[in-house]
Amino acid sequence: MQLYVILRRNGFTSVEDLQEGAKRSTTAGDAPDSGVRWIRSYVLDEESGEVGTVCIYEADSPEAIRAHGAAATLPVDEIISVMDTVVVRPDPVAATA
Repeated sequence: MQLYVILRRNGFTSVEDLQEGAKRSTTAGDAPDSGVRWIRSYVLDEESGEVGTVCIYEADSPEAIRAHGAAATLPVDEIISVMDTVVVRPDPVAATA
């Protein structure tokens, strides 16, 4: 599996909408042979008032990510292959809204 960043700009109308999307994503990703594994997401406070995400996934391919997005009815604006990881510090305590 390869590591990918998935950008979902203005993908959700609210935090509650995002939480519902996360449930759908988990269900779709847990399906046998889904070809994706959700690692983490960072939630974006978009200027529009909507909610976006930057998601980190392991996946067999960009096509597997698009199929996962379709199965979970999630937007997939951009898929970027990760070349390497540089960790300067671990993630801070989870941000709160």
